[in-house]
Amino acid sequence: MQLRYSYRIDPTPAQQIALARAFGCARVVFNDALRMRNTAHAAGSPFVTDTELSHQVITEAKKRPDRAWLGEVSAVVLQQALADCTTAFRNFFASVSGRRTGPKIAPPRFRSRKDNQQAIRFTKNARFSITGQGKLRLPKIGDVAMRWSRELPSPPSSVTVIKDAAGRHFASFVIQVAETVLPATGAETGIDLGLGHFAVLSDGRKIDSPRFLRRAEKKLKKLQRDLSRKQKGSANRGKARTKVARQHAKVTDARREFHHQLSTKIIRENQAVYVEDLAVKGLARTRLAKSVHDAGWSRFVGMLEYKAHLYGRTFAKVSRWFPSSRLCSACGIVAEAMPLAMREWTCACGARHDRDINAASNILAAGRADRLNACGGPVSPGASPARPDEAGSRGSAAA
Repeated sequence: MQLRYSYRIDPTPAQQIALARAFGCARVVFNDALRMRNTAHAAGSPFVTDTELSHQVITEAKKRPDRAWLGEVSAVVLQQALADCTTAFRNFFASVSGRRTGPKIAPPRFRSRKDNQQAIRFTKNARFSITGQGKLRLPKIGDVAMRWSRELPSPPSSVTVIKDAAGRHFASFVIQVAETVLPATGAETGIDLGLGHFAVLSDGRKIDSPRFLRRAEKKLKKLQRDLSRKQKGSANRGKARTKVARQHAKVTDARREFHHQLSTKIIRENQAVYVEDLAVKGLARTRLAKSVHDAGWSRFVGMLEYKAHLYGRTFAKVSRWFPSSRLCSACGIVAEAMPLAMREWTCACGARHDRDINAASNILAAGRADRLNACGGPVSPGASPARPDEAGSRGSAAA
């Protein structure tokens, strides 16, 4: 499978200027290609092909005085900008026609030099390389110093150089990684994600929520207030904006590190992992929006999924309509109502439950039942919790 390995790079001031030039050239080529296709569509002309587009916005454009500076950067960077434009249109058309699943995708938009992130991509045709001194050699930019946190497992097929809103530069390599099957373990777990605790496992373990954004709010509030007092367009406003962006970057990095460490630990300890398919976008439109975004459930679940595939583990999602919190894990009776404030409850059968641990246990049982059914086994062997498609009220995504 393909993975991305990202590293921090430290370009010199001259290399930063060269990278900024490359970012600008790629942005102009992308915008010229988008404008050309939009103009053709408005005039009722056929869709402009990639060959014609490359000829007009790169080859011919370099001959014009107003675009002669396109020749100062690698041609591969410009070609990849065109490829990005084509991919954006294809994704939009596939979304409109229904061939692409998931939420609808908007048509491509023009790129701006004020965007939070600037990026260029070098493929093997650009002949980028890693020198013996551990530097990244990029055409027409030079040897860029890198901060190696780990070795590359195989030669990269491409590298994307990224500049984020905080002014940091990164090199992101696309690497082909072979699956590494970990030693088998008999443990399986169900995970109930929440806000009081980030995750509750079916074995009773509760993982506290770090609340990285909440902990940084005091400092962010001060930095944001300083930014609002700066005059628009001034150099001081630019410095203040960078300070805010750097603080947000620290929060993002800390949250990502927490997700990586926890997801790796869970995958290594368990042969099968089951989680609830939460409606994160719906929850992000409620009064809990800030806490939901601070938790970062979607990214964490994505890490669990790809790491399970990488290490030969089983991963599955349980339907969001499955009443995991209201279902008694002892007798299978579904409670009629379960407000969020109720953290413990007693079933009619006499069993007393911790809401989150009970939900995690039910998610584990439902995941096992789905797995058995997919393998041709019985859906509900023996006494097990009710299936999500059985009669009963449909719980909300926050149940």
